[in-house]
Amino acid sequence: MKKLFAKVVDVRPNEIRALWLGFFFHFLILTGYYITKPIRDSIGASNMEALPWMFTATLVAMLIANTAFAATVARMSRRRFIPIAYGFFIVVFALFFIAMRSRPAAEQVWIGRGFFVWVSVFNLFNTAVFWAFMTDLFTVEQGKRLYGFIAVGGTLGAILGAYITKHYVREIGPANLLVIAAAMFAIGGSLVRFFPSGFAADNKAAAKPEEPIGGSVWSGITHICSSPYLMGLAASIVLYTTTSTWAYFQQSELAGGVLKTGTARTEFFGSLEIWVNTITVLIQIFLTGRLLKWFGVAFTLFALPFLSMVGFAAMGLAASLALLAVFQVARRAAAYALMRPSREILFTVLRREDKYKVKSVTDTLGYRTGDQLGAWSYHGLQGLGLNLNTISWIAVPITAIWCALSIWLGRKQRALADAQTKKDDNAEIGDVAAPEPA
Repeated sequence: MKKLFAKVVDVRPNEIRALWLGFFFHFLILTGYYITKPIRDSIGASNMEALPWMFTATLVAMLIANTAFAATVARMSRRRFIPIAYGFFIVVFALFFIAMRSRPAAEQVWIGRGFFVWVSVFNLFNTAVFWAFMTDLFTVEQGKRLYGFIAVGGTLGAILGAYITKHYVREIGPANLLVIAAAMFAIGGSLVRFFPSGFAADNKAAAKPEEPIGGSVWSGITHICSSPYLMGLAASIVLYTTTSTWAYFQQSELAGGVLKTGTARTEFFGSLEIWVNTITVLIQIFLTGRLLKWFGVAFTLFALPFLSMVGFAAMGLAASLALLAVFQVARRAAAYALMRPSREILFTVLRREDKYKVKSVTDTLGYRTGDQLGAWSYHGLQGLGLNLNTISWIAVPITAIWCALSIWLGRKQRALADAQTKKDDNAEIGDVAAPEPA
């Protein structure tokens, strides 16, 4: 078993506990999220006329949530605020469960739209909190070896969550599925306290008590504005989410036209998630770590915008729900298996405050800003009389720009990592050469 495990992931003995805890933490929180995601997507497909406004409401909610998150992070250690964050998530899901079960049918449309907004806000904090914790625990070198395996845990959770929704939404209904999701978040959030401390340095030094992360509420935004590297990170998120929103609108438009009932749409989106995450886990197990090791971060970052460029060109030639399903599966599998681990490695060269605060800005406000650009630009292009095929062709040069930015970010990360390693080596030499105090 040890030999088989060694072929899957290059893990050191002192890293095994943290690796498996990260694996199961990711598994649980994505199981919970992917139980709710097909329900959210079904609501979006049945509210096409209100969808741009729902994205705007999501951005407003994200601004409020991000400010509260930054203020909380500044005052608490990570092992304290992460369980509190998941406790808050559980409370909100409980409120939606009560509303879905108790309020009259006339109010369910607005409850559904509110649920769409909530899940769209929650899902970014769900992953941002997790990966900020991972980038804080593991070094750059460890991330290249271990992030692929940790990502597998999340992908398996996504498959399980989508399977639960697809096969049980007819039997127990969407509201009862929220109870299962909340249980996953409760267990996942409780795992934080069991992560070891000091393992990244081979336990050479005793673990020190964790201090609050500190800084101001606005430091995430100000640090982005003062750094070309962080600006590039934020821009890549905006390009990713803008094009993702265009693909999402195309998905909602085609699914809403072909599938007439909410249950049919939920089952279709559940099947889509199963395909996406099954392919993702195969790539993560057999390719992600090897591609990062052989070709570096720039190559794996480039893969998603290149696939997006090809996919939008194909949609421009012959759009259909079947082709869009293939495009979405390929695109999102590349996002989860290649872009996500690569993008997290970009954050490992940052200081602790930026790992949490800059990341919370890029992974929440950056995402939802891109959503706004995508939602209203798509709506505006439709207003000009452009059809789905023409809009797909407009996306092609945008993804080409994204390709170039991805290559630059990968090279910049390599330069920063090399500089950081050189600095650490010089500091270690200085410590060895320094005379002992009398």
